[in-house]
Amino acid sequence: MATGTLDPRFSDPTAQPSAWEEVEAVLLAAGTFWLTTVRADGRPHVTPLIAVWYDELLYFTTGDTEQKARNLVANPQVALTTGSNSLHEGLDVVAEGPAVRVTEPALLELLAGAWVAKYGEEWRFEVRDGSFWHAGGAAGVYEVAPAKLLAFRKEGTYAQTAWRLR
Repeated sequence: MATGTLDPRFSDPTAQPSAWEEVEAVLLAAGTFWLTTVRADGRPHVTPLIAVWYDELLYFTTGDTEQKARNLVANPQVALTTGSNSLHEGLDVVAEGPAVRVTEPALLELLAGAWVAKYGEEWRFEVRDGSFWHAGGAAGVYEVAPAKLLAFRKEGTYAQTAWRLR
């Protein structure tokens, strides 16, 4: 991955860009992400959820009747945010891009395994009819290929680093 670009407006004068390896470690380990979608009337909708970072793509799920799924029909642009709730430590990451529904069975099987590997048996899904299935019913799987990724380092020297990925 290319080196990110440091934004001096929001960084200490001595700061260096965050390393891609640091950013990827946050995305791989994050237990919770905050998904922002846009309602049909333009208002934002934000909700916590779990997600998997795989092959430089983020994946999340939602039921077809949930607000976020309805929002994605009108506008696929999303932001997924994760990091630390602490003011002076950690690295916060924001990934922006379009969310696209995944229905290909082989990829869904691979992702179902990734969910279990990351979150445990509680999150075991059956792949059927282009969706994940569990006791509560079907859940669509969405892929986000981040067009822009921002990392906000909050310890040591504050730094905002940006990557344009696509």
